[in-house]
Amino acid sequence: MNRAKITIVMPAYNAAKTLRSTVDSIPKELNAKILIVDDASSDNTVQCAKDLGLEVLEHKQNKGYGGNQKTCYGTALKTDAEIIVMIHPDAQYDSRLIPALILPIELGICDIMLGNRIRSRKEALQGGMPLYKYLANRLLTILENLLLGQNLGEFHSGMRAYSRKVLETIPWEINSNQFVFDEELLIQSAFHNFKLGDIPVPVKYFKEASSISFGRSLIYGLATLKMLFFYILAKWFGISIQQFIPKNDHV
Repeated sequence: MNRAKITIVMPAYNAAKTLRSTVDSIPKELNAKILIVDDASSDNTVQCAKDLGLEVLEHKQNKGYGGNQKTCYGTALKTDAEIIVMIHPDAQYDSRLIPALILPIELGICDIMLGNRIRSRKEALQGGMPLYKYLANRLLTILENLLLGQNLGEFHSGMRAYSRKVLETIPWEINSNQFVFDEELLIQSAFHNFKLGDIPVPVKYFKEASSISFGRSLIYGLATLKMLFFYILAKWFGISIQQFIPKNDHV
């Protein structure tokens, strides 16, 4: 099988201590283009990326997690990439699994693939996932599966791959600049009947790994519920909502 052309994007913020290990773990046989978008880090993330010979885009002002990804995907779509992989550069996700992550997309089985950290409750908690994050992850994922008609192990992964068609269809540019961006994109994809799948990945929480606070987690959860409500209005009642209108139909 001829491998698809891959661009790997990393939305980076203060990732100097973990960037190298994340990049070094990416299988060389992928021959992937790697793009780092630095969101005005206060450490030397940019210099570390340049030392690794990577392409780096710098935000002079912090644009937020979602705003960072907008730059990631907008830049990736300017390349000839057929699959765009997003992985956090904090070494929390195992880069060695990227070939397995993208294979169902290459074979035309799925359009989006996620790394699923919740293989079992014991494994998730032993990997350092805080109990409140585990419980919130489970509750939101169950609700999202139910409302969206999916069967994913988790919706809240920082390791995911998209076919080019997904990012050319979904109007992600008008999504939030905050952490809920990821959920908005998945909910939009389910609305447009893209096929979602996942693979198991190990859970690795440690000091240098990125993690949002309880307060931000609460805001994230409420914003996810709001997007699900919009999905119901658009999917079940046919109400026109901008976030669910394909890019080509936007005026």
